[in-house]
Amino acid sequence: MEYVNWDTVSKALFPNLKPTMKTISLRLPEPMLNNLKALANERDVPYQSLLKMFLKERLDKELQKT
Repeated sequence: MEYVNWDTVSKALFPNLKPTMKTISLRLPEPMLNNLKALANERDVPYQSLLKMFLKERLDKELQKT
């Protein structure tokens, strides 16, 4: 018994899926963390999000060199 008509199917798109996230543990000097939190507060974003933005910008820059 056929349940799917493969002649009429179309490709599924999932534009709102988020990339898989992995939790890590990162030790930072307390003054660095305090500065990061202060900058994040000024920009009204969580400090973890600001850190991810900084890391992405730097990674993109480094990857452009290669």
